[in-house]
Amino acid sequence: MLGVWVKWTTSVGERVRGDAGAGFVEYAGLMILIAGIFTLIDQLGLDGLISNAIGTAVNDVIGG
Repeated sequence: MLGVWVKWTTSVGERVRGDAGAGFVEYAGLMILIAGIFTLIDQLGLDGLISNAIGTAVNDVIGG
């Protein structure tokens, strides 16, 4: 799934740089995809796990 995401975002990025302006549909598709990822993270309950992991990593770095 991650490989598909990387390939798609790279493809969109190349089109945006190559075009005079990206179409509304392209931007809307990107926003829908990002919203879907955030919804999936929330539904699986990963938001707390990710937050705790980031907090632990920060505390390890700053020594607190």
